[in-house]
Formats: sequence, structure tokens, C-alpha cells
Amino acid sequence: MKNWIAIYTKSRHEQVVINELNKINVKSYCPMFKERRQWSDRKKWVYFPLFRSYVFANIDLKDNIYILKTTGVNSIVKFQNKISIIPDQVIENIKSISEGGFKIEKVDYFIKGDEVIVTSGPLKGLDGIVLNLKGDSKIIMKIEAIKQALSVEISAGQLKLKKKNVSSVL
Repeated sequence: MKNWIAIYTKSRHEQVVINELNKINVKSYCPMFKERRQWSDRKKWVYFPLFRSYVFANIDLKDNIYILKTTGVNSIVKFQNKISIIPDQVIENIKSISEGGFKIEKVDYFIKGDEVIVTSGPLKGLDGIVLNLKGDSKIIMKIEAIKQALSVEISAGQLKLKKKNVSSVL
């Protein structure tokens, strides 16, 4: 039985992976959105992957080795060491959204406890931790020097995930 899975690709290799999977007759999908870009001499509509570095493939799970050998593929997305299966309805919903003429706006996916940086507004540059995600996000600003903290409600659109130091994770 075939299932939809997510494939993590090398940076900017989504179309390469799609083409390579087509060569081995694997049904694949990379949702795209278009954005108007300005160059010094012109404006042009450009297509970008909706989920950067991800491609979806419909395969028998036992055939995953063929996916891993495909040019441009980094890995298959797994959770708790099991290949993550994406329900057909989720893929259909993504297709409906991306191909239905809707205005798509990418937003960051935050979870409670994420370390973030404020990217705009009067608090730009502030480090914090996501406390709450209902409506606008609540972040906690820590003031290490005096061992105090403040809670601030802020639009999720003004936040971005803080890069983690790999050495501190290990």
C-alpha cells in the first residue's frame, strides 16, 4: 500500500528531487506559491516551494531505500525513528490551498518553549521564549542581570526562531 511521506532535500533541490523521482516512476509533489520580485530593471512573478527543502512522495514504505538514493535527497522525515506518514486528505488540502488561487502567506511554526527573536517593532532584537500561542503569541523576556522576567503579548509575525548553538545541544 502506498503512503505519502515527506522528504527533506538539500537546499534548493526540490525540483531536482521531483525530476529524479519522476524518472523512477514515483509520484511526488512539491506545493509552490508565487511571489512578485523586484529587480533593478523589472518586476517578475517567481515560484517558490511552500515548504522550503521538503518534497512529498507517494511510495510503498518498503521502497524507501530508492528515495534515499535519489539525487538531492538528504533524508526521509521520521518521528521516533518511524517514517512519518502524511494522510491523503492532508496532501489534498495542501493542493487545494496552493492551486486554488488563495493568497498564501508563510508563517513560522512556534511551539511553547521555543527561543525566539523579535524581528520588527519597538522590541526588535529582543530575545524571548514562547509562553503561549492563542491568538497573538506571548513571550517571556528574561533579564539575566537582575534575574527577572516580563511577559509580553506580541504578533507571531514579528518573531523568528532563534538559531540554537549546536555545541550547546550536544
